[in-house]
Amino acid sequence: MAPSDANAPRPGQRFWVETLGCPKNAVDSDKVVASLLADGLTPAGQAEDADLIVVNTCAFVEAARQESIDTALALADSKRPGARLVVTGCMAERYGTELAEALPEADAVVGFAGEGSISEVVLRRPPKGGPRDLLELPRPAPAAPWAYVKVAEGCDKACGFCAIPSFRGPQRSRTIDQVLTEVDQLVAGGAQEIVLVAQDLASYGRDQGVGTKDIVPLVEAVAARVPWVRLLYLYPSDLTERLVEAIVATGVPYFDLSLQHVSPTLLRRMRRWGDGDRFLRRIEEIRAVAPQAAFRSNFIVGYPGETEDDHDQLLAFVEAAQVDWCGFFAYSREDGTYAADLDGVVPRSLMDERLAELRERQDAITAARRDALVGDTVEVLVDAPGVARSHREAPEIDGIIAVPEHLAVGELHTVRITGAAGPDCEAEPVAVPAGAH
Repeated sequence: MAPSDANAPRPGQRFWVETLGCPKNAVDSDKVVASLLADGLTPAGQAEDADLIVVNTCAFVEAARQESIDTALALADSKRPGARLVVTGCMAERYGTELAEALPEADAVVGFAGEGSISEVVLRRPPKGGPRDLLELPRPAPAAPWAYVKVAEGCDKACGFCAIPSFRGPQRSRTIDQVLTEVDQLVAGGAQEIVLVAQDLASYGRDQGVGTKDIVPLVEAVAARVPWVRLLYLYPSDLTERLVEAIVATGVPYFDLSLQHVSPTLLRRMRRWGDGDRFLRRIEEIRAVAPQAAFRSNFIVGYPGETEDDHDQLLAFVEAAQVDWCGFFAYSREDGTYAADLDGVVPRSLMDERLAELRERQDAITAARRDALVGDTVEVLVDAPGVARSHREAPEIDGIIAVPEHLAVGELHTVRITGAAGPDCEAEPVAVPAGAH
């Protein structure tokens, strides 16, 4: 459902954008914000003061959907009289009319593309003669000295547990020039780090023949414009030697590998590539050429058919791999996916036991790896007073390095790690000769 033109946002009105889910959603929200600012609207100090509230939802798993609904309902209850609530994002894309009927509290439920899209309904940009989604809309200046940049939309993979291709569609890569235009805008606004994101990042360009049909030229071009470039969400089979070399050459040897499990039997049921032995060899090969490399991964626990042996294989892998950061998530049944009708459903109580065991083991590994950094000298980017990160910490998802508050925000500094506690470290600045950076 869409409001009439009389209800369209007007200059001088105040807006609030609430973002749920992943960094890719954060990029979409940034573009909504920039467009509203360009139309003369101003940010509200809090949602209760806004004339327009936009909720950018997540639909990846059941918990995320419930959080999205709860957030929309809470904002509907607290909005001021006459304010409009617009629900967009992945839930709107996936459920559309069904969501609108189930959420009458919303004044509009709109997706990101096509007729009745957020561009048309909220931003007053007709889908014909302009972008049909948010990929090419401008961005506001970054609020932090780093920024996510989405290089593609959609996904061509057919993982058994994932519904994203059904509502985000097949992969659509942006051109290198389009991405670099956005990067240049963000760098001009103060970004010192660009974090490249997509549903299937390493497959960038393969759908449209962009560049040389791989992401390496893009990584190199971004690295030439900004001190740090980081890549999130790399499918392991696409992590070529050339891509590894390009990542290491950026000076941010951070590898976010989407592994999901290590049991070959279970990975086949997930419609995924690989196994624990292959993953371990790849990690070891990268560490051989880049000893300072940091690794992150995520694993699904309780996928249909997961046995005790599968779980034991994952535990053994976690111990052997010694990755810096790791997330473990309970399997969520998604309608329309291959896994939705598989046998071998794992009871939730057993999932929780396995999750607790894995998280306890990984927490100890992460803490030990952080302890091992004490005494090291590293380069950090200061995100906020007293809060910094090195190449080992991705923004928002990993630990931090606490530094003295007098270190300038938005600049790179050389520090020595003086302490560690769990996922976080402490550091003090190190004097370096002029021109040594």
